[in-house]
Amino acid sequence: MTPKFETTFEPQHGDAVPVLDSIFRVTAPNSSPFTFHGTNSYIVGRSTLAVIDPGPDNDVHLEALLRAIDGRAVSHIFVTHTHMDHSPLAQKLKLRTGAKTVGYGPHVRARALTEAETKFSDASSDLAFVPDVIIKQDDIITSDEWSLRGVFTPGHTANHIAFALEGTGALFSGDHVMAWATTIVAPPDGSMHDYLASLDRLLTRNDRIYFPGHGGPVRKPRAFVRALKSHRLMREAAILQRLKSGDQTISEVVQNIYKDTDPRLHGAAALTVFAHLERLVALRLIKTAGSPNFGGVYEVC
Repeated sequence: MTPKFETTFEPQHGDAVPVLDSIFRVTAPNSSPFTFHGTNSYIVGRSTLAVIDPGPDNDVHLEALLRAIDGRAVSHIFVTHTHMDHSPLAQKLKLRTGAKTVGYGPHVRARALTEAETKFSDASSDLAFVPDVIIKQDDIITSDEWSLRGVFTPGHTANHIAFALEGTGALFSGDHVMAWATTIVAPPDGSMHDYLASLDRLLTRNDRIYFPGHGGPVRKPRAFVRALKSHRLMREAAILQRLKSGDQTISEVVQNIYKDTDPRLHGAAALTVFAHLERLVALRLIKTAGSPNFGGVYEVC
């Protein structure tokens, strides 16, 4: 089963777009092959507001958010995860509004780095963000107008957490589930095992709509999540089959499986293949010398 992705989306950069009663979306002007039309920030409430995913450190986007806030009180700034397109603006917005920042915690990796990985810095990660308020699974933060519940969804990053707006059926899904594309799961920050487990967590819920970090809403979330999980497991089976056919490296697998994908995305595809290989090694379906690494040689057991 392949998800039906929705790539029609008008970001209306700089404008506050109503998406549900008392919820507005403001999309940052940071379009790219990885961010689609930009990062979605959400403003929740009427008089006492919450901001979800303030976005990249971009003064144009900051001013757009402040226009949408329009002098109203902002009590909390929620962050789904610590990537550079989601959390860095939190500090400037906090200084302008006096709000408290909320997140699962500072940036953390899904596993320890290998010796080779320590040579590279992760430019995509916001290592400076430390939330004022820690929120875990099923913790609820409330105002007199809204209540947001933490739904822990590691996988894309180890500290990824979604937020459910109680009483509405709406879930702010960050980069865990998006309507326009599959999310990138890139070790060592991400984990395919955690990602699949987080999809299962969402399947236990009855949300009626997701508002993701990029692109438009997911309107039939449970069916879409089931399709995402099926798609991931099919991709994993395809990777295993490539190894059975003689491929031994990530580069060979990417060239064969992603030959019809935009070459600009092959780097991200390689990281996703690596995440699947880590999981297959853990399941003892394939093997490699030592710990799995990006330049390793892999073969079936």
